[in-house]
Amino acid sequence: MINFRYHVVSLTAVFLALAIGLVVGTAALNGPVADSLNETVNGLRKDNQQMRQSVNSMQRELELEEEYAAQMAEVFLPGRLADKRVLVLRMPTGQDHTEGVLKMLELAGAKVTGRVDVQDKFINPDNNTNLMELAVTAARPTAPASALPGNGNGVETSSALLASVLLDRPQGTPAVTEADRRAVLTAYSNAGYLTAENQITGPAEAVVVVSGQPYVDKDSAKKDESVVKVAEQFDRTGAIVVAGNGSTGGNLVSVVRGDPVLAQTISTVDNANTAQGQLVTVLALVQQLTEKKAGQYGVGDNAAELLPRLLQ
Repeated sequence: MINFRYHVVSLTAVFLALAIGLVVGTAALNGPVADSLNETVNGLRKDNQQMRQSVNSMQRELELEEEYAAQMAEVFLPGRLADKRVLVLRMPTGQDHTEGVLKMLELAGAKVTGRVDVQDKFINPDNNTNLMELAVTAARPTAPASALPGNGNGVETSSALLASVLLDRPQGTPAVTEADRRAVLTAYSNAGYLTAENQITGPAEAVVVVSGQPYVDKDSAKKDESVVKVAEQFDRTGAIVVAGNGSTGGNLVSVVRGDPVLAQTISTVDNANTAQGQLVTVLALVQQLTEKKAGQYGVGDNAAELLPRLLQ
């Protein structure tokens, strides 16, 4: 007769068999599964090592390219800008590579008349009215307010005044006196709109505008537009090269390249944050001064060539 005790024994036997089966099955599969996982992990580890080696290799190649460009600059640049008077105008976004550009200009023999650092305050659209008022009060007899744009744009008007005292005047126009030049710069410096790292020694015949990436804050469009206004006013007076970083997103380089009028007179270099680009910046300036020709150079969008093909 089948009783309760029989059922208990039967169920116990079934569960015991299942447990034994799980143990035996796990033991049987443990070897192949573990081996497969180990192979996968080892493969990923090797891939990671190869990628790390590739990154290190590319980093080293970049360093060698920079060293090569720096050494080639020592061969090609000396005397290229002998006695040429050049102003360096640093925009707020160009801080990181200004020193490199300055060193290349000096290596080429340029007479750097000074370096002017434009502050964020100058670009801030909230200061438009103050800049308009300052342009009027800072104007001087040899840099009169009557010669400035009258369209109500403070950045444009102030840039026109600064360009008139920092660069050569057009033929037939009275030169700015040293006292008036100093007075205008002092007015803007005291108001926190710019700083002159080196004493301005006189007017320049060319300007290198050092700029960088586009702005990304809520006023980015207006600020990028203001940077363009600065370049336009300095372009009206002398030869100009924009030493930039990148050529997209609405920064100065991209705007110049996208404007058929500005691209005819303003040269741009989109990789001036590298030694190669700083070398090309000087060569582009040589081309501006000797051939009266503008060009777009670098590795980014709408760059015609890596570097200028100089006639001499």
